[in-house]
Amino acid sequence: MNGASWEDRTGRRSRVRGSLLGGAIGDALGNPVEFLSLAGIRRAHGEHGVQGLLPDDEGVVGRVTDDTQMTLFTAEGLIRAHSRAASKGGGTEDGGAGTRIVRNAYLRWLDTQNHPAPPARGGDNPVRTGWLRQQPWLYARRAPGNACLTGLATGHVPEPTGRLGDPGPVNTGSKGCGTVMRSAPFGLVAQDAEEGFRLAYWCAQITHGHPTGAYAAGAFAAIVAYLLEGDSTEGAVLRAMELLRRHPGHEETTAALRAAVDLAAQGAPTGEKVETLGAGWVAEEALAIAVYCALVLPGADQVARSLLLSVNHSGDSDSTGAVCGNLLGARHGDVRLPPSWLVATEGRAVITEVADDLCVEFEHAVGWPADRYPAY
Repeated sequence: MNGASWEDRTGRRSRVRGSLLGGAIGDALGNPVEFLSLAGIRRAHGEHGVQGLLPDDEGVVGRVTDDTQMTLFTAEGLIRAHSRAASKGGGTEDGGAGTRIVRNAYLRWLDTQNHPAPPARGGDNPVRTGWLRQQPWLYARRAPGNACLTGLATGHVPEPTGRLGDPGPVNTGSKGCGTVMRSAPFGLVAQDAEEGFRLAYWCAQITHGHPTGAYAAGAFAAIVAYLLEGDSTEGAVLRAMELLRRHPGHEETTAALRAAVDLAAQGAPTGEKVETLGAGWVAEEALAIAVYCALVLPGADQVARSLLLSVNHSGDSDSTGAVCGNLLGARHGDVRLPPSWLVATEGRAVITEVADDLCVEFEHAVGWPADRYPAY
């Protein structure tokens, strides 16, 4: 990437920004209606359902949830892992160090769920330090997934050398959407889609042991990577399905993506059609809903409609909105995100800064100040 032209780097940065910011917008759109049925959404907000950012239970508009929080800490972990690997002459993954450093980032996220405010600087544990953890707005508990909370408490660090398709030892039966909603950054920084797929897969098993949860995260990262290469949304999804088919136990994830692709070919979108794909509480359903919404309204001028479709259903609206926003932003860039929603989304400046830091690190392999991105 170091030899890429100015135009290429500018376009890529727009898409990286777009993916992280688009995810936050989708998250904020879905947050106030996450636990409502489609009928309940329509009763509360009219026959077309949610049509813009809404106030949450405390009357605040534009708040994000654990989906955006964990995505940012994924990005932070990848910056730290890459910086460490580059200093040692290795690649992004650097053996098991990549998964360990991403897990450490998730431990910093866990601190934001267990404490009311950032700690004093200069603590004794270097794993628990860094710039992102000092952001006060991240210290908010917005219905985090139980598997993410309990999985981090186990101390398990997956080794990215085993066979894909085997259940992991942590929350073995869980395939919740917490694996997918945090995994866009793996696709944003990978040297190729397969690398993003594998690292997302193994990092999903930090908290969720069901293979489908890991495969859905991997497929999502691969789709994002293909979009950054310039693929159409349909092309990116189909290529990710081909990648999935190489691995044992892929069938549940592949079937969910196939259902999304087929549904997108069946005419005008509706909330009822979205619900035929599931509710989004589990990983493959969340991915399928987001993919369907991105496929059925693929144009750069349809981003707002696609985001609204992704949250107007009886299910995990913030997660499906976040994943859809990640895809749309990676496809169309930040310049196509609805401006009025963008400026009202919580944490916009920090999200943009993290996106730019991702690009700078992976374009130039720079060394970061130890208090900003220490290599732990």
